Amino acid sequence: MYETLLLDISGKLATLTLNRPDKRNAISAAMISELQSALDAIEKSHARVGILTGSGKAFSAGMDLEMLAALAKQSPTENQEDSRRMAKMFRRIWSFSKPLIAAVNGAALAGGCGIATLCDFTLAIPEAKFGYTEVKIGFLPAIVSVFLTRQIGEKRTRDLLLTGRIIEAAEAKEMGLVNEIVPPEKLMDRAKELADILIAASPSSLTRAKRLLTSAAAASVDADLERAVLENARIRCTPDFQEGLASFLEKRKPVWRGEE
Repeated sequence: MYETLLLDISGKLATLTLNRPDKRNAISAAMISELQSALDAIEKSHARVGILTGSGKAFSAGMDLEMLAALAKQSPTENQEDSRRMAKMFRRIWSFSKPLIAAVNGAALAGGCGIATLCDFTLAIPEAKFGYTEVKIGFLPAIVSVFLTRQIGEKRTRDLLLTGRIIEAAEAKEMGLVNEIVPPEKLMDRAKELADILIAASPSSLTRAKRLLTSAAAASVDADLERAVLENARIRCTPDFQEGLASFLEKRKPVWRGEE
């Protein structure tokens, strides 16, 4: 049914697996679309809780290289539409009506980090790594900044987004991006154990609690997302983005030109 995902709904539990192991589960246009469709399917099903994980050794290494290369050739209008699709996906995860548990089995970088940490609960193995590396290739982590400042505060957000550094699971937990660190062999068992706790609770209470938590911030989140979408699209027209993208794809150091 899906090309980039696996979806298993068994009773009251839905397990959604990012399934491009040969690409380290990189985010493609197809994955963005299919992730939205899979969340719709979970919402319409009898499942009460969702677990989101990755196949292979990574959770998600960020945007697909082919998708990155295509960005350089897009028009301003296409860039805005593309940015808005990404924003819609992140907002969907953040405001999903049923509890979502991320079982982070490896690297979760850039957009992959956003998917992992916007779930209600984030479990990670000790070897998992997190980070928003966009500034290293002349890009802008605009959309995720909307959620990240609310999650971990402005000072820590500035640290992660301005340096583009990759952090270990232990530091991610200390920052508040990760709830628990779990041995690799126990990751899915712990995710299911947490799911059982949630399934035992009142579904009406959980749905209303999630709605209460998201509705309070929804208006400001949506306004900030719109600004972020525009900034995300604008930076793609800059010389530094073109150079950063080219250097990344060519595996060389970038030669920045800055604002001209």
